[in-house]
Amino acid sequence: MTFQGKVAIVTGGTSGIGRETAHQLAQAGAKVVLAGRRPEEGSAVASAITAAGGVAVFVQADVSQESQVEHLVAETLRHFGRLDIAFNNAGIEHAGPLTEVSADDYRKVFDINVLGVLLCQKYEIPAMLKTGGGSIINTSSILGHIAMPGAAIYNASKHAVEGITKTAALELASQGIRVNAVAPGAIATDMIDRFAGEEGAESRQQLAARHALGRLGQAREIAAAVLYLASDAASFTTGISLPVDGGYLAQ
Repeated sequence: MTFQGKVAIVTGGTSGIGRETAHQLAQAGAKVVLAGRRPEEGSAVASAITAAGGVAVFVQADVSQESQVEHLVAETLRHFGRLDIAFNNAGIEHAGPLTEVSADDYRKVFDINVLGVLLCQKYEIPAMLKTGGGSIINTSSILGHIAMPGAAIYNASKHAVEGITKTAALELASQGIRVNAVAPGAIATDMIDRFAGEEGAESRQQLAARHALGRLGQAREIAAAVLYLASDAASFTTGISLPVDGGYLAQ
């Protein structure tokens, strides 16, 4: 897979899956625009990509804020003149029993995980259409396919991402834009550490055991799936959610 001449946006690009995907896209020849809320981390990722011979810039953006998403896409066009690939990956987790969740919890998660995906697509789509199309990949989760006790708000947000992805795929199929989702299992990132909480290693071991392969996934394994969905190798693929889950959903 090569992305020479292509321009990609990666939201949530300051850590974990987003950071690794940005590196892999740049290694494959794409010019990458990283987006995130933490400028120090984002600038460090962009510098690391540049030091490795790639092309990357960081744009600070909170995807739950429409003006900042609009600015992100505008800056992408200003720097590179086009947009071909968008990995809408920014997201946050939430855990807790239904009887303890609050409206504020709901709004915080849905503003980033759901509204963020909608706003990104709103501005990415017109930018892609200017140059004939592109590929959008949204980050869902295995919890967009099934449920897990104690994660109702996160479950609901990822089910919503699944619906948004399929709807966008149908709306844009005739316009040269493919829209898919990637659905990771439990991946060894900072998010899993926060989800594991005080139980730490024991909780991570329990999560790993739920996967048929008996381990947590690695960010590079999700990035590889994203690159496939972004590439011409997936030219007949749209409207799907691709589980990369170590066999979790097969059980």
